[in-house]
Amino acid sequence: MRALVVYESMFGNTAAIARAIADGIEASMHADVVEVSAAPATVPADVTMLIVGGPTHAFSMSWPSTRRDAAGRSASVISRDRGIREWLGALPGVTTPTVATTFDTRATSRLTGSAARAASRRLDRLGFPLVASPMSFRVTDFTGPLVDGELDRAHAWGEALAAEIAVRRPTRPVARSTYQRPFQRPYPHPQSRLGEA
Repeated sequence: MRALVVYESMFGNTAAIARAIADGIEASMHADVVEVSAAPATVPADVTMLIVGGPTHAFSMSWPSTRRDAAGRSASVISRDRGIREWLGALPGVTTPTVATTFDTRATSRLTGSAARAASRRLDRLGFPLVASPMSFRVTDFTGPLVDGELDRAHAWGEALAAEIAVRRPTRPVARSTYQRPFQRPYPHPQSRLGEA
């Protein structure tokens, strides 16, 4: 079993959360962490669980314009040219029995929206069974830093995700056409106990 964590990060906060999630996953399975510009065009066949995360910009996943704005605030922006919006937009439908979930970073204000929710909807439309609700991790301001305790929370979330997968493997068909009957989710609906955004 293997997990793939694909992240987009501007100022390093989301990258740190992605690494903490992967560290937690490593308790049960191997986890690779990949910045979105280096992410594969399709999900590899040996990936059991896909976790996608990015910062919340303008109430959703980042846009080219919001990344340009972030680049104007710092010369060390990580995901400058491509975000998870573009990666997910180019991703083909499910061709492997891979489950998925999403996370984001966002400011402590309740008015920021959620990149994780938008990414989760995209993964659902692509046919990925969603193993957990989108999860949000808080930053103190637009550029960070992370709120105290969020890295520990990310590690614990990754550990819980991997433990869930380790005892309950997916049974979803590898692929289905638009003319086949919808599959039955092998996992609970996204509003599961593993997280709430």
